[in-house]
Amino acid sequence: MAREFSRADRVAQELQKEIAIILQREVKDPRIGMVTVSDVEISRDLAYAKVFVTFLFDSDESAVERGLEGLNKASGYIRTLVGKAMRLRIVPELRFVYDQSLVEGMRMSNLVTNVIRKDQERHVEEE
Repeated sequence: MAREFSRADRVAQELQKEIAIILQREVKDPRIGMVTVSDVEISRDLAYAKVFVTFLFDSDESAVERGLEGLNKASGYIRTLVGKAMRLRIVPELRFVYDQSLVEGMRMSNLVTNVIRKDQERHVEEE
């Protein structure tokens, strides 16, 4: 019977939890603010990790840029704390990336809502 999850998937899931805890408790950079770790993609050799993040107040592009800059500057510190929290032979190099999926999902939802509202208004006018 084959495994359902590869080792890389399990490490990525644990890495996501650990980074979220570290960002909440340890990192005090004011540029970062309220950040959520939405996903982690890790290479097969566990040497590199792409950490997808969203920010609480992400309407301003410059705030997102500053937040990503702060996270990438603190990546060495975060990597050190991850190394202490997880027992890995190689602690992956972290690269933080802004996750557009939440913003795009909200935009698509608003478009669908507007189309439904306009369609209902048109049906009311026809009756």
